[in-house]
Amino acid sequence: MGIEENKLEMLFIKNSERGKGLGKKLLSYGIEKYNVKELAVNEQNPIAREFYEYMGFKVYQRNELDDQGNPYPVLYMKLER
Repeated sequence: MGIEENKLEMLFIKNSERGKGLGKKLLSYGIEKYNVKELAVNEQNPIAREFYEYMGFKVYQRNELDDQGNPYPVLYMKLER
């Protein structure tokens, strides 16, 4: 997990460890201790998007290109609790 200011920059869980609550624990820790309120997720990763929505994040913006200008749509999400 990587956090910069109030934004989650990355959260990776090894495939074999998914479904064990680790992502929820990490993100909850980031929200509580580091005041995470925003993140960006690749639109082509519906599992991640569903997880973030489950955790209370909502899409507020969509860009056709990623931050490097590549054609990978990105969804920007904010915590709404």
